Amino acid sequence: MKKYISILLTLTILFSLSSEAFAIDTSKVDVTLEGVGNYLYETVKEPAVGSVGGEWAVMGLARCDMDIPDEYFENYYQTVTKYVKDSGGVLDNKKYTEYSRVIVALTSIGKNPADVAGYNLLIPLGDYEKTVWQGINGAIWALIALDSGNYDMPGNPNAKVQATREMYINHILEKQTSDGGWALSGDVADPDVTGMALQALSKYQDNDKVKSATEKALNCLSKMQKENGGFSSYETENSESCVQVLVALCELGISIDDARFVKNGKSVLDNLFTFYDNGKGFRHIHEDSTNLMATEQCFYALVALKRASEGRNTLYDMSDAKNLNVSLDAVGLAGKNADVKKMSITSPGKTFADIVGHKDKTAIEALASRGIINGKTENSFEPESTMTRAEFATIIARGLGLPQKSNVIFKDVTTNDWFYNYVGTAYSYGIIKGVSESEFNPNGTITREEAAVMVTRAAKLCGMNTEMDTIAVRDSLAQFFDYVKASDWSQSSLAFCYNEKIMNSSVMDIKPKEAVTRAEIASMLYNMLSLAKLL
Repeated sequence: MKKYISILLTLTILFSLSSEAFAIDTSKVDVTLEGVGNYLYETVKEPAVGSVGGEWAVMGLARCDMDIPDEYFENYYQTVTKYVKDSGGVLDNKKYTEYSRVIVALTSIGKNPADVAGYNLLIPLGDYEKTVWQGINGAIWALIALDSGNYDMPGNPNAKVQATREMYINHILEKQTSDGGWALSGDVADPDVTGMALQALSKYQDNDKVKSATEKALNCLSKMQKENGGFSSYETENSESCVQVLVALCELGISIDDARFVKNGKSVLDNLFTFYDNGKGFRHIHEDSTNLMATEQCFYALVALKRASEGRNTLYDMSDAKNLNVSLDAVGLAGKNADVKKMSITSPGKTFADIVGHKDKTAIEALASRGIINGKTENSFEPESTMTRAEFATIIARGLGLPQKSNVIFKDVTTNDWFYNYVGTAYSYGIIKGVSESEFNPNGTITREEAAVMVTRAAKLCGMNTEMDTIAVRDSLAQFFDYVKASDWSQSSLAFCYNEKIMNSSVMDIKPKEAVTRAEIASMLYNMLSLAKLL
């Protein structure tokens, strides 16, 4: 299944529309967008995390052509960062659409949802069962969110069932009602849910089952449309129903003047304007006063139409999004290797029963929550146990987020070994070497001086200046009674690690030949990544 196909392919395969499909008079749309945009900007001065006065306002303003100050979006991002940090990365334990909505908004302003206060907000969408707990709404918005930035499906280590895009697509298809649309519950289609389902499926029209379901849904919507061009949900004609249908048509590349969606000369756009309170916002129903939720949704629907009429990226195709220069690749030191990536939190609150009160508890939890280091069991870390050379190569490769490589030259590391790719990765980037030209000794314990050398090589890869002259090395190591016992090849690395406080310089002895503990290694890597601005 392709993750994304262009609107042009959709038009060619499914609707065979001409290039003039959106050749409509947008003068009224332009005037309304300016008026409502200014109204939203003044009304939602400090957008928060929420379905009203939050993400939809941010997205609409980011995707329109108004000259909104970058500070407006930056302030929203800082609000999200604080909210995510305060909540420990858990936006909601049940409603995973909370993640999807924030992901869409962040993507619209060029921010990276994979690294917000150290948390990867994409990860929850990798849990299929929890995402579809809300039913079809969860699957719909998971697809829209993931496709908004063309994000890879995130692996979720805590998921009972790892999600795929195909699973979410199939979930939506399985929920199609007998009359051809979709509903939150029951077997009678609702225009809002049908419109949103079509938005989610719009990028997958090369799939025959999706294409067939889309055609049935469009026929269903055509039958549901009122004589005045509007739509009703729960027997009440309202603006939001028009919004979801209008956005669906734009995402699919269908003109609002398509004969199937014009009744008595009235289109869905004509009906939408009947809810407009000139100079302000939109009403939910005709009898209401201006409603902020309705205004935000109607505004982004008009933005979608404007973009479609100009042949630009659709509302939810955000590859052209405003970029405020905050991304996963922007973190770290300026001189780091381009392949080094900051690892985000994937298991918030991860800890172990045997590190309570341990001096390296913070370091262990920080690495474990990012999937860099594991316990010996689910609840036990064994902080004072030793670590093998293969295990160390693994956590170094994970800690730097390096792409896996299988470049292994050692006879004692085979493709059947669980650590094969990790050793290959660490070797390829020059972090580890063998005990000889042909052997790595993967199951041998790693010594303190070996760990220092490998961490120093990793630090250099992260952009740190690891060079120290002979005098500086001697001065740094002279404080330790046993520094002369350190191998010549390790002394500069040991000096660097003690000088930068990567290793604990308050001890009396280095004990360079002794096996380093799991807790010590966690502390060293944590300190180095912190200095490299990768935590």
